[in-house]
Amino acid sequence: MKTYYKNYLIRDWQPSDRLLAAKVIETVLQEYGLPWQPEEADQDVIEIEQFYLQVGGEFWIIENQGKIVGTAAYYPIHKQDHAVEIRKMYLLPDVRGKGLGRFLLEQLETVIQQKGFKTIIIETASVLEEAVILYEKSGYEPITEVETKRCDRAYIKKLT
Repeated sequence: MKTYYKNYLIRDWQPSDRLLAAKVIETVLQEYGLPWQPEEADQDVIEIEQFYLQVGGEFWIIENQGKIVGTAAYYPIHKQDHAVEIRKMYLLPDVRGKGLGRFLLEQLETVIQQKGFKTIIIETASVLEEAVILYEKSGYEPITEVETKRCDRAYIKKLT
């Protein structure tokens, strides 16, 4: 993956991004009062090769002027046939409100559909209000199955 949205470069993760990408996610979680859990919910950020790349998922880095300002990812799951979970879609505060989140979600959906997946699951926390609004406006329907401890909402979208 390599694409642009305005001044933002969206590209595939590289091993040299590991610590900086993790710091972006940790920063956003702390902003909303959510815990950074590198041994639990965030272990996938530390072990991207195992959790994403080796299983047919992707992990993207969003850069602005050479600085990592966001992340977005997905990996296949076995809750349903041909399903993925979108994960780790985080943007630093100064790049929010510019349409980048919507663009990222649309790019993820396009790539996921091109790879033959039929269903997307997303888990989030109610305090991430911008994310909740984005998912609901983008056609995601609430479901009750939430597996991540710090999350209290889950959504599903069937791709056509």
